[in-house]
Amino acid sequence: MEENIIKTQKFIIKYFTEIMIKGERAKRQMINQLFFNLQTISKKISNDITIKKFFDKIELISPIEFSDILRDKLLETPGIQQVLEAIQIDNIHTLDDIKVEVNKYMADSIVDKTFVVRAKRVGIHDFKSTHIEQTVGGYILAHNRTKGVALKGAEVVIKIELEHAQLNIITKKHYGLGGFPLGTQGEVLSLMSGGFDSTVASYLAIKRGLKTHFVFFNLGGVAHEIGVKQVSWYLWNKFANSHRVSFITVPFEDVVTQIFKDVSAPYMGVMLKRLMLLASEKIAQNLDVDALITGESVAQVSSQTLKNLSLIDDVSNMLVLRPLAFMSKPDIMEIASKIGTKRFAEAMPEYCGVISQHPVTNGSFNRVEKESKFFDYSVLDEAVRNAKFKNVDQLLDDICEVGTLEVVNDLSAEDIIIDIRQSADNLKASCTVLKIPFYDLKKEFKKLPQDKTYLLYCDKGVMSQLHGQYLKDEYKFENIKVYRPN
Repeated sequence: MEENIIKTQKFIIKYFTEIMIKGERAKRQMINQLFFNLQTISKKISNDITIKKFFDKIELISPIEFSDILRDKLLETPGIQQVLEAIQIDNIHTLDDIKVEVNKYMADSIVDKTFVVRAKRVGIHDFKSTHIEQTVGGYILAHNRTKGVALKGAEVVIKIELEHAQLNIITKKHYGLGGFPLGTQGEVLSLMSGGFDSTVASYLAIKRGLKTHFVFFNLGGVAHEIGVKQVSWYLWNKFANSHRVSFITVPFEDVVTQIFKDVSAPYMGVMLKRLMLLASEKIAQNLDVDALITGESVAQVSSQTLKNLSLIDDVSNMLVLRPLAFMSKPDIMEIASKIGTKRFAEAMPEYCGVISQHPVTNGSFNRVEKESKFFDYSVLDEAVRNAKFKNVDQLLDDICEVGTLEVVNDLSAEDIIIDIRQSADNLKASCTVLKIPFYDLKKEFKKLPQDKTYLLYCDKGVMSQLHGQYLKDEYKFENIKVYRPN
């Protein structure tokens, strides 16, 4: 049975249905783009993978050792409706040739099962598709132990495609990602926080054929930045690695500090979103990007009421797309689980630099304009100037294991606690407690005696870890721990 050893695997790609109903010019452009994308992807796997383009499909033939990797990538590539696995046999001219070859490869799959043969034919032959089905079905029935032919509800459907003298035996059918080929619908900049919403929004943009860059606003958390880089790289590598995209980090700590100084508490959240949008617009213009993507959903949080979203959008002249606008949180989480970003989002450090005690839910245009006049926009301009650009495919070079700071549960009289909460109340403890809000920590910590060890404190210990790690990594301070009471 040496002849039954399969050395190559053929994949037949069926285009997303929306591609096929486009006008001739648009359809041709999308098919050409998908072909180019698949060429790029396949070359990263093996130079021995061959690819051919047809008006209704794309065919790839891979050495069998690369077939699993290639199959997975095809199922994650936008623009593909179906992926068919096939065995290709050339120089097939007669019904006898067909029945023998089909039986050779499919006999094992129909033992003690009902089956049916379905055939398609392209080219000039002296027989019809029904003749193929009848001949192959009769031959298999006579030479194998089966439960017989079942025209409806068969346990095994043997699919055959004969193209001129080439026989394709379809062994498996998979449903692909759908959507449009990446690169056919322009470029966007996604505001990425690394949570459920921003990762799903970015995925939906990629699936729709949008080349998606990522911008991250660093509010001071090194661990958070690394987490966002990891999930951004994951999204790119899984769904978009046919294209090179950018990851931009914007240092926003000083902007947050300025918000606390210049903006009234109820409007801090809205103001932060406006400034992020304004900074994103400046970066998008530099990248020649057409629109912005956010993970906002109507009424999910206080800053995302319909009125507040209009206040946020008012600051920018650029198109802002919100793929999740009308999705519920469970629906978003379900997609995150399906695409593999859920585990990243669950482990992502929750980091919000601006938390208002009583945030406005129905803000006023006049009031937000008034608040804006007091803000020092030179701080925002400086943050944009200091933005760091990196290709997403190079992010792993930056991502290293972040060591967590030591956590202290019990205090001694010699300990010094720094309460970094923005609230007015002070921590009661049996040792010295300093009150330094997190937004002033970077500046004020440098002024403290560095021969002592300091314990950072916040309500949940997350922001303490992040800010402490930032001081350690950025300024090489080693005298920092986290206080987390039992």
